[in-house]
Amino acid sequence: MVLRSAAVTSYGGCTVVLFASESQSFFSRAGLSGFGFRWLHILFGVTWIGLLYFFNFVQVPAYAEFGDDAKARNLAIDKVTRRALWWFRWAALGTFLTGIIIVGLTKDYFDAGLKEAGNSAIVTGMLLGTIMLLNVWGVIWRNQKIVLANAANVLAGHPADPAAAAAARRGAMASRQNTLFSIAMVWFMVFKSHAPYSPFELSSGKFAAYWIIALVLIAVLELNALGLMPWKTEPKKGLNILYDSVQNVLIAGFGLWVIFLVLWEIIKP
Repeated sequence: MVLRSAAVTSYGGCTVVLFASESQSFFSRAGLSGFGFRWLHILFGVTWIGLLYFFNFVQVPAYAEFGDDAKARNLAIDKVTRRALWWFRWAALGTFLTGIIIVGLTKDYFDAGLKEAGNSAIVTGMLLGTIMLLNVWGVIWRNQKIVLANAANVLAGHPADPAAAAAARRGAMASRQNTLFSIAMVWFMVFKSHAPYSPFELSSGKFAAYWIIALVLIAVLELNALGLMPWKTEPKKGLNILYDSVQNVLIAGFGLWVIFLVLWEIIKP
C-alpha cells in the first residue's frame, strides 16, 4: 500500500501539486485492512455468491429435468450437491469473517457516523450479508443435511425419509431469498467507494425514513422466506410466488434494488 503526501508550489503562475509516496508493508494494519483482507473478502464472496447462483440458476432446474429418475437425482445430490454445499457454506463464513476483520482493522471505519451516506449504505449491505449468512447455516445447511442423508439412505436401499421434501422446500426458499437479497447486497458493498454521489450526510428525518423503509422491506422478505407469514411454505401462495421460478426471483431481486435506488435518489441532496 502507498500513502501519498502532497506539497503545493507555484510554477509559471500555475499551482502545481507534487505528490510524495511513502511505501507501507502489506502486513501493516493499513495494508491488511485496505488490501490483504479485502482481497480475501472478495475471493470468498465470489465463491459464495457464485455457488449460490449455481444452485438456483443451474442445479435446481437441471435436477427437475430428472423427472421420475429418482436414482439419478439422488446420485447427483449425493455426489455433486454435497461437495458444492461444503464450499458454499464455508465460503459464506469466510466472507463474513473477513468483512468483520476489515472493519476491525480499519482505523475510524465509521468515524463520520451512520448518518453519512456511505456508512449507512455499507451497513445496509452488511445487514443483508449477515442475514444471508444466517440463512446459509441456520436454514439452508440445516435442511439440506436432511436431504443429503435421505439421498444416501435411498441409494443404500433404505426407505425414503418423508421429511425430506419439506426440508428441501424450506432450504430452497431461503436459498432463493438469498439470491433475491444478493443483488442489492452487492450494490451496497460497492456504494461507499463507487456510487456517483458526492459524500453527504443524511438529515435526521431522512435517516429515520431510510432505515424504517429498509428494515421493513428486509424484515418482511426474510420472515416470508422463513415460512413465518400466514401462507407459510406453500408454493404459489402470498409472497411465496417470488420463489416459484428463477425469473420471479430475478424480477424480485432487481425490483428490491430499484426500490433502494429510487430511495437514495430521493434522499440525496
